[in-house]
Amino acid sequence: MTLRSAHNLARLLGCLLTVGLCLSALPAWAQVGMAAPRPDEQFDVMNVLDEHGLHDMDNERWNAYGQFTYASVWKAPFAAAYTNANGSNNSLVPEAERSFAGTFTAFLGVRLWQGGEAYFVPEVIAERALSQLRGLGGAVQIWELQKTGKETPQIYRSRAYLKQTINLGGEREQKTSDPMQLGAEVDRHRLVLVVGNFSVLDFMDKNTFAGDLRRQFFNMAFMTHTAYDFASDARGYSWGGLAEFYWDDWVLRFARMAPPDHPNQLELDLRIGTYYGDQFELEHRHKLWGQDGAVRLLGYHNHLITGRFDDAVAAIQADPGKSAANCTGFNYGSTNAGAPDLCWARKPDDKYGIGLNLEQHLTDDIGVFLRGMVSDGQTEVYAYTSTDRSLSFGVLAGGTLWHRKNDTLGIGANFGWISAAHANYLHLGGVDGFIGDGGLRQASEELFEVFYSFAVLSDVWLSADYQFIANPAFNADRGPVNLFGLRAHAEF
Repeated sequence: MTLRSAHNLARLLGCLLTVGLCLSALPAWAQVGMAAPRPDEQFDVMNVLDEHGLHDMDNERWNAYGQFTYASVWKAPFAAAYTNANGSNNSLVPEAERSFAGTFTAFLGVRLWQGGEAYFVPEVIAERALSQLRGLGGAVQIWELQKTGKETPQIYRSRAYLKQTINLGGEREQKTSDPMQLGAEVDRHRLVLVVGNFSVLDFMDKNTFAGDLRRQFFNMAFMTHTAYDFASDARGYSWGGLAEFYWDDWVLRFARMAPPDHPNQLELDLRIGTYYGDQFELEHRHKLWGQDGAVRLLGYHNHLITGRFDDAVAAIQADPGKSAANCTGFNYGSTNAGAPDLCWARKPDDKYGIGLNLEQHLTDDIGVFLRGMVSDGQTEVYAYTSTDRSLSFGVLAGGTLWHRKNDTLGIGANFGWISAAHANYLHLGGVDGFIGDGGLRQASEELFEVFYSFAVLSDVWLSADYQFIANPAFNADRGPVNLFGLRAHAEF
């Protein structure tokens, strides 16, 4: 499929979605005495079925939701002392570029038996990254971009999993009908088991104000900790199992997921008893000044066939022939004959990290968030970003103050750092999965982002966005970078 036909397909999907939304709402609008819904009124097919007694939203046997998102970001030219020096190949190019990502997703859920649920989520994506998704350590401008993505639309299964809830007593609470959640009443003391194909971020490191990046921030730095190297394929999904134990306001979670065969690739290593990514999370929800908030402590441990930065440097110092240009195993295509490369250092090894995630409502319509994580910084990125330590924070405000309650204004910042071992490896010309300019003057990678999301209808939003990135790829010799974005998002 050509680039023009890919763009035409994206336009067609958008048109079909808009027409579908209008047609689905038409019967309700056409009723005598009923006006068309305003942007602040909620409308969807599931609610209509519920109102007519055809579907019980509080005790669902099935549900079906969908979404369409198209985001485009333009990068202005920026200054760079060097780009892809000496054959290294992971720089963000300094010329102007445009990036886009378009997705269409269906969320399908069904109740199989008492407490037993099954979910299937197919998705279509078309995308173009900046510089082939190279040159940014953690501040990737559109979070939906995938390492193996293409401009030609691709359909794939993002999730297919089983979920079992075992009620253990306590007060009852209502779970709302949502994508990947059937409406049901459950005990506040319960055990939830999940097995299959999913993303660990479907259940862990959630945050009300920095998580739903189809409606909130554009940049991937606000999806989770950029230093969280969670086991997944190049799209962010994996196979594995997860357990959640709820006890009133406390939740304890554990998950084991399969890692990719090679760093940031699609194929998974399913020897999950030998090579794996484990994560533990403790969550507590609270009220502060009468407003909801939450604290989450997350730790992870990966046991993988991976390369240590110091070992790669030691290999080329002991034998100059063990350079990036001479790699015979899996590497990232660098032709730098004087640079170290991780392909000479891979062996079974461990990687650890621990992070804190905070969210707090200040009013019913305004909330703040903070995430911070430290990883050990000794081994290469295997499934997420090149960041070894990260800190993000920001504020989201609904538009009630200016009489646009479904609108959202967000302001956020993210800081990323790399370890001394990682910096030395890059300074000598090495590359990892995403970065490597052929040299390095070490600095923190810093992101500032502001966006405004305008509610066109109750479930359709248009957003404008600005991002400023200082020291891309942790390199003070390059940047800063200015990016300008637009996004259309619809839910149904």
